[in-house]
Amino acid sequence: MNHTNSLLRLPDVKKLTGLSRSSVYRLEAAGDFPKRVHLSERATAWREDELLDWIESRPRVNEHQAA
Repeated sequence: MNHTNSLLRLPDVKKLTGLSRSSVYRLEAAGDFPKRVHLSERATAWREDELLDWIESRPRVNEHQAA
């Protein structure tokens, strides 16, 4: 896939994924979410291309499962 190399901070990650802050950190700790990159001592971000790849890898809910 041809994604951008932007870095996204947590508020944008939450908007993009629909996940809460705690869900992002829990999934990351379990190894089920892209890892953060350190920007400075107190700032982290996620690579947009890795997030978009993660979203694409998520299974789709079929109509029978949703009911």
